Amino acid sequence: MSAIYDLEVRKPNGELQSLKEYKGKPLIIVNTASKCGFAPQFKELEELYKEYQGEGLEILGFPSAQFNNQEFENQEETMEFCQINYGVTFPIFDKIDVKGEMADPLFKFLTEEQKGLLTGTIKWNFTKFLVDRNGNVVKRYAPQTSPRKIEEDLKKIL
Repeated sequence: MSAIYDLEVRKPNGELQSLKEYKGKPLIIVNTASKCGFAPQFKELEELYKEYQGEGLEILGFPSAQFNNQEFENQEETMEFCQINYGVTFPIFDKIDVKGEMADPLFKFLTEEQKGLLTGTIKWNFTKFLVDRNGNVVKRYAPQTSPRKIEEDLKKIL
């Protein structure tokens, strides 16, 4: 069993959720920021979610304010922004750190499994990770990579 399933993440209401709930499902895990120039990617992420959810796809969004403080302070504002502006229905979790000493264990795991081009850390909002049904982190995508460009790789693990 992959180590990713040993991790827990925090829901917006503060409850912990085990990633075991996603065992056997392909995942796209992304650090998000509502006020970022890449925020329109929420639309394409939602399109992928609707298109492939029936085949098991789950998209997990993790808001972070580590890059120019581009996330709302209040979690409810984040949720509302994503739903009203982009119709997001995939899970958005509690705001976290994705790099540094206080980085969430999930993002520490992801960046250990798939290092970035120049550095192992997350460089900006909307870094995306593709995880197969067995919990293996198969690919990492740069913030500027359109979610639709992930589709071909996604189809291979569906």
